[in-house]
Amino acid sequence: MKKTIALLLAAIISLVSVAQNFEGKINYSNAYKSKMPGVTDAQFTAMMGPTQEYFIKAGDYKSISNGSLVQWQLYVNNDNKLYTKTANTELLLWNDGADNADEVIKAEINNDVTEILGYKCDELVLTCKSGIEKYYFSSELGISAELFANHKFGNWFEVVSRTKSLPLKMIIDHPQFWIESIATTVTPVKLESTFFALPENAQTMKSPY
Repeated sequence: MKKTIALLLAAIISLVSVAQNFEGKINYSNAYKSKMPGVTDAQFTAMMGPTQEYFIKAGDYKSISNGSLVQWQLYVNNDNKLYTKTANTELLLWNDGADNADEVIKAEINNDVTEILGYKCDELVLTCKSGIEKYYFSSELGISAELFANHKFGNWFEVVSRTKSLPLKMIIDHPQFWIESIATTVTPVKLESTFFALPENAQTMKSPY
C-alpha cells in the first residue's frame, strides 16, 4: 500500500515548465480506474478528486484537488520539496525532490498527435519501471526545464527536460491504477509569490511514502 500511495503522489505531480515561462492556472478533469482489489473506480475517484486546479509561477507550483484524501500539493523550488496536505492530518508531508524510486527505460516523442483547447500537441511516451506514462504538450505553454533540474521525484524533470512545456493531457498506466487528466481551461495570469508560500505556522514531516 505504501508503494501505491507513493506512486499516486508522484502521478499527481504531473497533473499534474522555450523562451518564456507560462505563468497562470490550468484546470484539469481527471478520470481514474482502480486496479486494486476491493477499491472501486468510484472510490478511487472520490479519494483523488475528479477535478484539479494547477497554478505555476517560475519554479514553484501548487495543485488543488477536490478529493477526499489529497487536498493540495505545493512544490517549493528553493527547498526542492513537495509538500502534500491530506484530509486525515494537519501535518504537511514532504518528499525530497531529489528522490525518485522510479526509472525511465525509454522515451519517445510523436509529433502533432492531437489538439486540446486549440493547442496542437505532441506526445511524449515514457516507458518506466512503474508502467507507461503519456504526456500531450504544446510549446505555447513553455516552461524552463532548468528550473526543475533537481525535481526528480515523479519523473518530473524527465518530462519537462524533453517537452519544455506543461502537459495539457496525461495518461498514467501503472499496475495499481490508471489515470487520465485533460485540461479544461488555460488561464495566463500573474500570481503573487506569496501564493506559493507554506501556511503560517505549518508543521511538516518527511513523508513515509
